[in-house]
Amino acid sequence: DPIELRLVDDGGHEVALAHPAQRIVALAPHLTELVYAAGAGGQLVAVGRYSDYPPEALSKPVISDAFTVNYEALAKLKADLVLVWGSGTPERIKSKLRSLGVPVYEIEVRNVAGLADTLRRIGRLAGTEGVAQARAQAITNDWAALRATYAGRRPVRVFFQLWDAPLMTLNGQHVISSAITACGGSNVFSELPTLTATVSWETAVQRNPELVMTAGSASEPARPGRWAEFKQVSATRHAEFGRIEGDLISRSGPRFVDGARELCVAIDRARQGAPQAAISAAKAAVAAH
Repeated sequence: DPIELRLVDDGGHEVALAHPAQRIVALAPHLTELVYAAGAGGQLVAVGRYSDYPPEALSKPVISDAFTVNYEALAKLKADLVLVWGSGTPERIKSKLRSLGVPVYEIEVRNVAGLADTLRRIGRLAGTEGVAQARAQAITNDWAALRATYAGRRPVRVFFQLWDAPLMTLNGQHVISSAITACGGSNVFSELPTLTATVSWETAVQRNPELVMTAGSASEPARPGRWAEFKQVSATRHAEFGRIEGDLISRSGPRFVDGARELCVAIDRARQGAPQAAISAAKAAVAAH
């Protein structure tokens, strides 16, 4: 077949397809979400573990977890496109898939412009450009509105806590850091050399964050944990510990701006030192949106 589609992926590899992909495999939950958002959920034949959104994704066969792929099952599916996560799918898995001759497309989202672009590219690969383009535009517009809302407000020092033992955070290149910046926050560890890194409590305390954010189940309250020991830290003194729904903000997928909106509410609360009543009102406003 003549090659109809040529696209370069986020790893710099050219992917060539004779026709739009009809049997797509997505090896991570956010990639699954992106395929649905691009209008190609019906063409998805298998997914990575924990692909639980949208709810229809739960009916798809699971073919991989973070470290392994069931290659036998993959061969039987006759997939014509496998989407892999640039910084999350191990290199050995990417190499093995390429050696099997399956078209592999690597995705690495670092910001909302990249997110919108990724949706458009998936739309091209799957032949669902119309839906993908509309969703990309909606996300771009929502993001611009969010940035405009919080532009010019007093910067707030934010520590985004990925883990507490050891203490882990993220750098300025991480997609979550782009949300911190958009909300008028400043990531106190933006200069770290890697996307995620372990830091010492001593250094974290010196950076004196005004807000400590965690991602997880939003139904569970944010707890200060070891931060309670450090009364000299602004976040500890003012009890500014926020928690947002992990799947929204941690998956660099189509719901990212919804997560960023929640993050902005927490940052604004720390900015104003607002009492709990204001938080409930802000949460209600986010829910109403």
